[in-house]
Amino acid sequence: MNVFTRKVRGFRLLDLVFLGVLVLIIVGVYLAKTIAGGERAEIAKIDRQIDSEKQRIRLLDAEVAHLEQPGRIERLSVAYLGLEPVSAKREATVDQLVDLSRAGPPGKDKAPSPVAALVNGAGFLPGVPPPAPVEAAPVQLAQAKTAPIAPAVKQ
Repeated sequence: MNVFTRKVRGFRLLDLVFLGVLVLIIVGVYLAKTIAGGERAEIAKIDRQIDSEKQRIRLLDAEVAHLEQPGRIERLSVAYLGLEPVSAKREATVDQLVDLSRAGPPGKDKAPSPVAALVNGAGFLPGVPPPAPVEAAPVQLAQAKTAPIAPAVKQ
């Protein structure tokens, strides 16, 4: 008897081996499809997150474009910082640049602008009221409740 003709319970041994391999292939394909389906769902979830982030980026780009408008910045600088456009008499010519570079920057004790005042530690902006002081709420202490102690009973 050889492997090709040997019978086990009425089935050739070779047929049983092929049946076992077929069952293993079926189980393997089923598991591969199940795992691929889970990965497909994960990919779809990540794609939705990417789309959501792209939408958020577009929204933030639009907000930055609004905030960086020169007219808006000019209005805010005039309203809150008291800054104005530079007058022609404050502009330096090419010949004056050498003299200005030799003189060096202005001293830190004198702030030439409200922004420099903040940087140098003045702590307030001209024309802008300081924030209101925070009032602390009174602290109430909790009272401990004590239970009367019962006298010990002697037996």
